[in-house]
Amino acid sequence: MEHEHFSNRSPWLRAAVLGANDGLVSVATLLMGVGGGGAAKTQVLLAGIAGLVGGMCSMALGEYVSVASQKDAELADIEKEKKAQALGPASREKELEELTEIYVDRGLTKELARQVAQQLSEHDVIRAHARDELGIDMDELANPLQAALTSAVSFATGAALPLATAAFYDHPHHRLEAIAGVCVAGLIVCGAIGSHLGGSSMVKGAARVCSGGILALATTFGAGYLFGTDAAA
Repeated sequence: MEHEHFSNRSPWLRAAVLGANDGLVSVATLLMGVGGGGAAKTQVLLAGIAGLVGGMCSMALGEYVSVASQKDAELADIEKEKKAQALGPASREKELEELTEIYVDRGLTKELARQVAQQLSEHDVIRAHARDELGIDMDELANPLQAALTSAVSFATGAALPLATAAFYDHPHHRLEAIAGVCVAGLIVCGAIGSHLGGSSMVKGAARVCSGGILALATTFGAGYLFGTDAAA
């Protein structure tokens, strides 16, 4: 009977949940800080929009650069293996021995490991070395554009919740209370989903993320209130 490993569960979905969590916390805390400083509704919304757009661009760019660098490294390692195979029989024999030792380290006998290495090399030597020596799945190479788009969209989705809430309320106190409430609710959902995907307790995950979010909200509100009061004095 086949069973699913938690570590293999939709990595792009986990990344999307983290992106939404970042957007939610980043913009909600920004709104709380600006609102706590006594800014007018239009100023609060402008700050929120700037935070959403800036954060979305930053997340997308950072993820693109990171994943593109990872892909470049993967392709460079694969190319290195191709060159090693093209150097001649002696080099190919050395590479075969490396593959054999990998399987010996995993528990196979020397004889069986040699047979496995030979058969896999006959089937697709580059793929065998990429997977077992380098840890690279050639069918799942890093995709910078997909990673950037996922980060940007997920960040914007999370950031849109507190921003839309701020636009709905005119009274400053009610607006701040609503932003905090929506942020906490969103963090509970993000924490629970993230923990579920990781196979851990949804309650613990939600509590962990929520407590951190509440601390961030309180800190930025306090900073905004403190410096806003000083500026007005």
